[in-house]
Amino acid sequence: MKGNHKGSEGKLLFVFPKENRAIVEGVNMVKRSIRPTQENPSGGFSEKEAPINLSNLMVVQKGDVTRIGYKILDDGSKVRVSLKTGQEIEV
Repeated sequence: MKGNHKGSEGKLLFVFPKENRAIVEGVNMVKRSIRPTQENPSGGFSEKEAPINLSNLMVVQKGDVTRIGYKILDDGSKVRVSLKTGQEIEV
């Protein structure tokens, strides 16, 4: 991760391709107030993840962060490759 959440790691929960953003588990937490209702008379606050820009995310492979490149194989298929190690990355 880059930006305010540098060094944080989490599982990718959801991606919004049109907005170029993603939700990562446990990162960019925001507090939302909950109004009192009949079921919950005290109301209160809840914490949930907010979307973060895709440019701030990196792939972690075996404990190391790496950038991703693409390689075209002999059979014409395109695979993702770790630029640090050169190994294929499974989707």
